Amino acid sequence: MNILIVNGPNLNLLGTREPAIYGDNSFESYLNGTLRPTFEGTCQLDYYQSNVEGEIINALHAAIGHYDGVVINAGAYTHTSVAIADAIKAIGLPVVEVHISNVCKREAFRHTSFLTPVCVGAIMGFGMDSYRLGIEALLKM
Repeated sequence: MNILIVNGPNLNLLGTREPAIYGDNSFESYLNGTLRPTFEGTCQLDYYQSNVEGEIINALHAAIGHYDGVVINAGAYTHTSVAIADAIKAIGLPVVEVHISNVCKREAFRHTSFLTPVCVGAIMGFGMDSYRLGIEALLKM
């Protein structure tokens, strides 16, 4: 199984950005130190990050025919992007929405997700482990 992990804006700053909320590890460190070793032999994990909405949409479109599923943390675009939601709906792949923090315990504007209705599920609040749980969900489908 081939899975694409997509991270949105500001997630390239994980490890230094608000460590009390997001922890002090970079995503690349978690990907290479935990995720890839955990799923070695089970699935191929590829990673894409962009701070640009249109580039995230292009990555989702490019996933067609190459990936069996997507794990996405769209960052702040979760709460604002109808375009990313439309792309998820259009690609015909199972997509799991993940968040490092429990967005429902944060500011009110973060309580609404445009992505949740078009994803197969959402996982939040388990730190970086939310990604592992998202991958496991895709593997069980």
